[in-house]
Amino acid sequence: MVDLTEIEALKASLRGARRAADALTDVAMRVDMADSHSDVSESDLDELRRLTLASAVAAQALRGLVESMLKRRGKLSAVVSDGEGELEE
Repeated sequence: MVDLTEIEALKASLRGARRAADALTDVAMRVDMADSHSDVSESDLDELRRLTLASAVAAQALRGLVESMLKRRGKLSAVVSDGEGELEE
């Protein structure tokens, strides 16, 4: 039986990742419309920094939840880093 709390956590993680990605739309449109020979405004860069961080955090949280769900089902083996960029099982 599936834990309802896990499903609700998955739904919330998906909503967070989608909202974070959607928040990039406005600034992406401004950057897309910018002249190739001009510079990006400081406020747009600040907004991009903030939004990309939020998007990365939301995506990583979603990824962690999905991986834990797969591990619990035995579909993904536990992988750990050896601290030197290599992965060990």
